[in-house]
Amino acid sequence: MRIISSKDLDFKERFDEILARAKTDIKSVSTIVNGIIDEITLEGDTALTKHISKFDNWTPSSGEDLLISCDDMKKAYENIDTDLKNALHTAYDRIKKYHEKQLPKSWIDFEKNGSILGQKVSPVDRAGLYIPGGKAAYPSSLLMNAIPAIVAGVEEIIVCTPTPNNEVNELLLAALHICEIKKAYKVGGASAIAALAYGTKTIPKVDVITGPGNIYVATAKKLVFGEVNIDMIAGPSEIGILSDSSANPKYLAIDLLSQAEHDEMASSIMITTDEEIAKQTSIEVDNYLKTLKRSEIAQKSINDRGVIIVASSMTEAIKLMNEIAPEHLEIMTNNAFELLPKIKHAGAIFLGANTPEPIGDYIAGPNHTLPTGSTAKFYSPLNVENFMKKSSIISFSQEAINELGEACALLADTEGLTAHAESVRVRLNK
Repeated sequence: MRIISSKDLDFKERFDEILARAKTDIKSVSTIVNGIIDEITLEGDTALTKHISKFDNWTPSSGEDLLISCDDMKKAYENIDTDLKNALHTAYDRIKKYHEKQLPKSWIDFEKNGSILGQKVSPVDRAGLYIPGGKAAYPSSLLMNAIPAIVAGVEEIIVCTPTPNNEVNELLLAALHICEIKKAYKVGGASAIAALAYGTKTIPKVDVITGPGNIYVATAKKLVFGEVNIDMIAGPSEIGILSDSSANPKYLAIDLLSQAEHDEMASSIMITTDEEIAKQTSIEVDNYLKTLKRSEIAQKSINDRGVIIVASSMTEAIKLMNEIAPEHLEIMTNNAFELLPKIKHAGAIFLGANTPEPIGDYIAGPNHTLPTGSTAKFYSPLNVENFMKKSSIISFSQEAINELGEACALLADTEGLTAHAESVRVRLNK
């Protein structure tokens, strides 16, 4: 694994490459995705059938063929290993408990002049969840997307997932059963996003779409935003690690690889203040790569997008990491909690040697759907509020409109909106 130093003459140029890690050529696929969206909006289920036949190697005979049977979900749940079943329930309970603490509250404020102001928080009527199913199946993504929607009180949850060769992962089926999903469809890619955004005879139109996917899914989400709300435009997975001389190189190495094995495009970035730790970690990465099931994927990710940076101080290390704004950030130092206030940008922050990133992926409780590619500077993790919206509450008494009405009308006058001004003045007691 390559090692660079902040003191290198070409460091700025190399660091700029790291900051540009998530640039994807959305323009190159936009024409294709626009075509898919147009076909879905014009042809509905007919287009879905054509796309599934082309991309997933099976052909539905009717819209009913797209629906995943609730009986199949139940059978899969009943057939999985007891320990695995217990693990899913443990994850469900912890994720639910965490997200229940996020619930925003409606509120009302009464002013002395009789005006009433407030905020009403309500769930969306229908949410669409996209669960990837190409290179691997991710039941954990179903839990992480469905549970905050359930906690928010969404009345109807629609799931779409690709099913190559018309095969659905058994563990995903079990997770669907645990989440009590009634409508899950065997549709993937940009076609699924378009169907959720605009609706077809079989798949209902939703209000918000969440969930990760490849560049075609990300592009489709970007293009339908406005027709529906979306959670974020997520790119390849990534991890950042801050470490000092107290860190264990074995821990550092395997944690870097925990993201590299996701995808050839994943980024694994460590910044350390100790040059020896950098060297030892690089060696351990090479050692672990020989044993990984997905070693080819991880090796390419490490070769193309992995880097260890040796910083001159922890202050500099933190500054660089804040610029990177990683999806996952591990702090592996002897004073991890002391550094926490200095971290400005990260999707999820893992503190201490016994808190590897995969704990957050599956069982800790916080959501693992996180902003990537430095978008943690302005995006938050998927949460309950992604499935809710707020309405303002306003009620004025006669006293209140008498007190504030003329100022309101004057502002309307200055904008040339005379009906606005008169609608207020006509109510004033002269």
